[in-house]
Amino acid sequence: MDKSYLLTIDQSTSGTKALVINRAGEVVSRSAAEHKQYYPQAGWVEHDPLEIYEQVKRTAKEALRAAGIVASELAALTITNQRETAVMWDKETGQPVYRAIVWQCQRTAERCDALKADGFEPLVQAKTGLLLDPYFSAAKWGWLLEHAAGAKELLAAGRLLVGTIDSWLLWKLTDGEVHATDYTNASRTSLFNIHTLQWDVELCELFGIPPAVLPEVKCSDERFGYTNDSDLFAERIPIAGVVGDSQAALYGQLCLEPGMAKATYGTGTSVLMNVGSKPVASSNGLVLAIAWGLSGKITYALEAVIRTSGDSMRWVRDNLGLFSSFSELEQLLEETPSNDGVYLVPAFVGLGAPYWKPHARAAITGMSRGTGKAHIVRAALESIAYQVRDAAELMQAETGIALKGLRADGGASDNAVLMQFQADMLGQTVAKSSVAELSAMGSAYMGGVGTGFWESELQLLEQLSSAASASRRAYSPVMEQAQSDRLYKGWRQAVASVLHES
Repeated sequence: MDKSYLLTIDQSTSGTKALVINRAGEVVSRSAAEHKQYYPQAGWVEHDPLEIYEQVKRTAKEALRAAGIVASELAALTITNQRETAVMWDKETGQPVYRAIVWQCQRTAERCDALKADGFEPLVQAKTGLLLDPYFSAAKWGWLLEHAAGAKELLAAGRLLVGTIDSWLLWKLTDGEVHATDYTNASRTSLFNIHTLQWDVELCELFGIPPAVLPEVKCSDERFGYTNDSDLFAERIPIAGVVGDSQAALYGQLCLEPGMAKATYGTGTSVLMNVGSKPVASSNGLVLAIAWGLSGKITYALEAVIRTSGDSMRWVRDNLGLFSSFSELEQLLEETPSNDGVYLVPAFVGLGAPYWKPHARAAITGMSRGTGKAHIVRAALESIAYQVRDAAELMQAETGIALKGLRADGGASDNAVLMQFQADMLGQTVAKSSVAELSAMGSAYMGGVGTGFWESELQLLEQLSSAASASRRAYSPVMEQAQSDRLYKGWRQAVASVLHES
């Protein structure tokens, strides 16, 4: 049977999507399911790895049914995933020893602070491009080794494995045949040396993670293995195109030249700038990551991690009850075209770039007796754009590479008010993709080229470039620069007040 389709699994912080993609790079069908978020203590965030895997299988089967195809028509299964979320499991039983510790979780902040106080951050940053922060995986695995029931005994018995979500899914999909990850996910753990392209023994010792429990690291376009779960498919489908979600979106946005950047507006926002084939020094809250490894060649990217963006809108909707639908949100924004000096600093789980203050806490500043719910809703929305400007200004200053516009994707990029305000804040064009699932598409592009679904990257990119340009909606700045700067100055003052309190 002709293998005319790819199946892409997009496993994100809030849920799982499965998409069927054809040779034209079009989404034929999709299925989605949310998973439960666990908050056992203030600042702690967890997921159930078994629930996530069951949803992968469920959405995959539903997507195939919706497309009217069978598994034997699949050329490959590809995976893109939330990064940094840490999983630990028993390789004999395939059972996790504890829930997955999510990238947002702050439980290891004190451990990271202690390592900073002991002077280890320069070492970590020089080798990994990352800061010492609870955001990344290594300290989470260290916590699991110390606190998860039975973890030390499994380690002593040689039965313990760790990985990010991609590794967990690979292990389960292949029935334990493959324990692997790709360069993008490995580069977000604080254990992978992005210069030697190996797990770093010195860093493993620092975080207390035995190298033997870590996965093999491969290029994203390699064949990682084959599915081997009869509850999913009777056939064994090749698995390729394994890549962290933010890097996948960078590739899916065709940001293939230095200076090209994208922002994925999700629960948090990741701003990534392609910096080429040579790593650049990262400082002042920026992190250096591997953008992708393809055909044995490495491309690097500079990243600013914004911890809370879309989640701010969920907070004002769900916790404060200030709006209940997208139409109601639009109405509130129309009613109040100005923030009237009100700013929301969304440090619900600390602040990321360029501040990197995990202990900072959220605040609303500048309120008066005339402040209404629409002002707070607008302040939440605008906080997303202010944080992206923080990131863009820092990237250009640190690298000397001029920003070549911004390409936007993710759920919040559907909001025209936000995208226009973003263009005004940056003073640059923001191009919003009409394709909602850029992470999934980037994964599909990589896996499709790697398995021969498309003959070559050049053929694929020629096919996609013209279609992608036609499908983007461009927002050009209309606000006067003086007004933009005035609003941004108010934001920086609001952040300063929060940092002073923390």
